Amino acid sequence: MELDELYWYLERRPRTETRENVYIITMVSRKPRQIVGHVASRDKTSKTIQRMVDAAPEAERYCTDGYYGYMDVVFPGKHIFNTHSKSDTFTVEGVNADLRHYIPTLARRSRCFPRKLENLQAVLDVFVQAYNRFGIQKDRYRSIHPGTTVPFSVFDFL
Repeated sequence: MELDELYWYLERRPRTETRENVYIITMVSRKPRQIVGHVASRDKTSKTIQRMVDAAPEAERYCTDGYYGYMDVVFPGKHIFNTHSKSDTFTVEGVNADLRHYIPTLARRSRCFPRKLENLQAVLDVFVQAYNRFGIQKDRYRSIHPGTTVPFSVFDFL
C-alpha cells in the first residue's frame, strides 16, 4: 500500500482573505491499481490518517513520503518512511495526478471549486468507485490481450 496527501481549497474568496485548506489523503494498492482508502478532511493529522488505515484492508508494507504525520500512525504491516525520493510512492502519486486530471474541482482553481467538504467527499466517492472498476477491467483486459492498448477509459465507468 502507498499513502499520500494532496492539498486543495474550499470556497472562493477574495484575495485578501485566506481560503480554507482541504487535504485529500489516498491509500493505493499497486497490483491491481486500486484506491483502497481515501478521506477529504480539513486536517491531515495522524488521527485522520489512522481512521483511514484502520478502515482499509491490511497489507504487508505501507510506503509513505516525508510527511511526519505518518510517524504517529500504527500500521498493521511494515512502514517504509521515505523522505528522500518518491520511489516507494510512485503509484499513489500517479493516482493523485489522475484525481487532479479527471475531477475538475481539483484541476482548476479559477473556474471550479467545491463549496463544501461534503460535496468534495461525494465527488471523490463516485470517482473512486469508477476508478476501481476501470482498474479491474484494465487488468483483466491486459491479461487476456497482452501488449495491446486498452480500448476503454475511466469515463466509460462513470
